[in-house]
Amino acid sequence: MADSTTQSINIAAEPEAIMSVIADFPAYPEWANAVKSAEVVADGPDGRASQVSFTLDAGMFKDAYTLAYDWAEDGLSVSWDLVKGQIQKAQQGSYALAPAGTATTVTYTLSVELNIPMIGMLRRKAEKIIIDTALKELKRRVEG
Repeated sequence: MADSTTQSINIAAEPEAIMSVIADFPAYPEWANAVKSAEVVADGPDGRASQVSFTLDAGMFKDAYTLAYDWAEDGLSVSWDLVKGQIQKAQQGSYALAPAGTATTVTYTLSVELNIPMIGMLRRKAEKIIIDTALKELKRRVEG
């Protein structure tokens, strides 16, 4: 997997409240503008989603893909890997939550590889835009 891009944001909420928004996949189209649909296709033994299918439309970047999720037992992180995609050949990502006084620091790490060639600098810029947008939308959803 190629290098990843990481960014953090502080959200004025407890980690449990943030993780519940992250885990509520069917609600993603309500607050994540690029996500047109999100459907849980398999649940894990703990009742949380283990696989989710997404339809994404972020302007030039459109894809239908499925991610497999791994939830940390402490409730402070979740990671995922691409199961299948139309234009993606790999995706790895994670959210890590760290209590920070009355807020929580949310760190999002993402690495995406497409089936089409892309210069590394452009790929990292695209990842940064995706992460920045996702964190701002998450913050707005949790704090709103």
